[in-house]
Amino acid sequence: MTTYGILVFDEAEELDVTGPWEVLTASSLLRGGADTTVLIAERTGPVRCAKGLRLLPDHTLDDHPPLDVLVVPGGRGAREVQPHNPAVTGWIAETAETTAWTAGVCTGAFLLHAAGPARGRRVATHWNYEDALEARGDVTVVRDARYVVDGDLLTSQGVSAGIDSTLWLVGRLHGRDHARAVRRVIQYEPAPPYLADEPLPA
Repeated sequence: MTTYGILVFDEAEELDVTGPWEVLTASSLLRGGADTTVLIAERTGPVRCAKGLRLLPDHTLDDHPPLDVLVVPGGRGAREVQPHNPAVTGWIAETAETTAWTAGVCTGAFLLHAAGPARGRRVATHWNYEDALEARGDVTVVRDARYVVDGDLLTSQGVSAGIDSTLWLVGRLHGRDHARAVRRVIQYEPAPPYLADEPLPA
């Protein structure tokens, strides 16, 4: 059983949350409901995302189950607000020490940088914010890959790239054939297609 936790906060980018959610929950369905995916926020009550979608978290930072995977979305909240929130950055740093994988989608890399897990690592982020992230120092921004794996850190480029990276993750955890089955279930047919058989960028 794998427990996935997706951090949510005001002005998170919607697809950064719902793309990985769709992949992870479809993966669990194909595994007979073996896995759990939860939304985690600093406080109870609805979170309003970047374009107005409201999400109701399942848990707060203080009451969630142990996580195997942490997913951090991007959006304005990840770039401009949450990096200055010690409650959130401290929780990310502590949680990332015990998870098997920490994943960032889009500008979630800014929040992972502020919290520590992305420091000294190779990361991907939204094309429009690559220079800004690089300027923060102690990070190598990879500009030509949909997603980047550096140790136990998985980051992706903007928005829809989070689907690609999460498919790679379930393939890593449960096998490539399983990831292909998940892609078929959600009828995700990108161009280029799911690249689990391709080597990761150097």
